Amino acid sequence: MSPATFLNRQALYLRPDPARVIVRPFRPATEPKDLKPTDKTRANHIVDRVLGLDAETTERQLAAVLENFSGRHRNLLATFEARADEMEEALVAHLPFSVAQRRLVGSYFVHEYSFEASALFNPSIVVHPDQSLAPPGGLRFVLSLRAVGEGHVSSLTFRAGSIARDGSVSIDPTTRLAAMPRATGLVPWPGDAPVELVFKADEDISERVIFPVTGWQSNGIEDARFVRFEDRGTHTYYATYTAYDGRAIRSELLETDDFVTFRMRPLGGSAARNKGMALFPRKLNGRYAMIGRQDNENLYLIYSDDLHTWDGGQPILRPEWPWEFVQIGNCGSPIELDQGWLLFTHGVGPVRRYAIGAALLDKHDPSKVIARSREPLVHPDPQQREGYVPNVVYTCGAIRHGPRIILPYAVSDTFSNFATIGIDALLGAMEAQ
Repeated sequence: MSPATFLNRQALYLRPDPARVIVRPFRPATEPKDLKPTDKTRANHIVDRVLGLDAETTERQLAAVLENFSGRHRNLLATFEARADEMEEALVAHLPFSVAQRRLVGSYFVHEYSFEASALFNPSIVVHPDQSLAPPGGLRFVLSLRAVGEGHVSSLTFRAGSIARDGSVSIDPTTRLAAMPRATGLVPWPGDAPVELVFKADEDISERVIFPVTGWQSNGIEDARFVRFEDRGTHTYYATYTAYDGRAIRSELLETDDFVTFRMRPLGGSAARNKGMALFPRKLNGRYAMIGRQDNENLYLIYSDDLHTWDGGQPILRPEWPWEFVQIGNCGSPIELDQGWLLFTHGVGPVRRYAIGAALLDKHDPSKVIARSREPLVHPDPQQREGYVPNVVYTCGAIRHGPRIILPYAVSDTFSNFATIGIDALLGAMEAQ
């Protein structure tokens, strides 16, 4: 059976919007030592110039800045003051100074960053913790997306939406404003202590942006695979993701109960050295379980007793068909069905073409592969293959709703869309192993 007979692509395109910006610290580059006539830094020089303005000019300049950026950010004055706090060493030589002077200094050491100017892709979907607004026979969901801005720095952003009884998907309107959380626990990172990120609860979920906050993440938080994890009647949302510092990667774990407060920490062990780990939605025989790739080619089943340390692993899926001869990887956490664990995979074929397939694992022993798709379910459409990285479709997680799978997927590392897949037809089209 052709995938076209049971897969329905929806025309619900989520595209990057360069108008959505966050405020980031601006750090002026330092000059070579032989060009510096004094021990003062560029930051000192900027502070000297700003605090050299008379009171009237200072007030006028601050008012002009606020007017220029009105409506683009929440609590901009508080942001300026917080940044001035970080400039205290450069300010101390000028005591005393006015509140307006302090705020104007802060404005010179921040800049706007368009966090999704280049791409909005690699989505992952989970059931929303609040189902009060769910449509009849449907459900609410949270969608995470990888956003890429200037310098190819990746951050994590969110959308909320609904799935109707018939499987059709709608996305809530996106706010123009965006905000970053308050971060705590950055010391003694990069040890094992968690970093906690806290957003304001009254902000829309589409405002929340998790931008890199540690050295290991400095060049990106990439490809978060969210899962709603059940343990003895309680639910916690976990996401495995890749932290990238511009040279090396490591796997890290994000945890939240409400998508307001998040905790981040690195994963340890020999099996956590590669990217693309995906957690099962519950324990298996009393242990945590992951699907991951350790050798850049095959997929492994990995177990852990404590969620944070992952060693060993057993290879369970290898490239078998031409569309996946280069390598295979997972496309998010396994989905539990009566028939077994449904695992979406990606395969890389000729001309580095990425496509999405699926495998069915035994429910009691997921090291046993029951069936897998001989042909890809989703592949780059010739009419939609252009983008930041051509010839790629990719997803970081799907969700089940009744007899269907809702599969968000990215196109050419640029924008995202949705497809719905009939479960029975999909299983019937897979080849027994």
